Amino acid sequence: MTVKPPIDRALIGARGEEAATDYLRQRGYRLCGRNWRSGRYELDIILTHWDTLHFVEVKTRRAGSLTTPMEAMTEQKCNALRRAARAFVAQQGRTYEGYRLQFDLAAVTMYDDGRTEVEMYENVVEFGW
Repeated sequence: MTVKPPIDRALIGARGEEAATDYLRQRGYRLCGRNWRSGRYELDIILTHWDTLHFVEVKTRRAGSLTTPMEAMTEQKCNALRRAARAFVAQQGRTYEGYRLQFDLAAVTMYDDGRTEVEMYENVVEFGW
């Protein structure tokens, strides 16, 4: 049996966010912010594409992980993302007025050889404001 060495979760998260950002920018998305924080609110990646402001939650897992990124999107997490998005939009004033708002999930798989694979899931959270 092969034992995987311990790995720094912050490093995994940072590499996953970088992979997701690169993936989306290659598809024409414009980066507005990464790791946005205000008090207890946090958003991983914020981008625009056409007339939509995308709040992208990044979940990175090592290949063979027992849990999927989608399983991490609990109701509690969705509520926290809604609150963070409200705070971001309020802080930005009129910058994104007229944009549609959307939550997406970037599921990033990291392989032992250093490769990453990104799968995007759109509209994973209803706004409900």
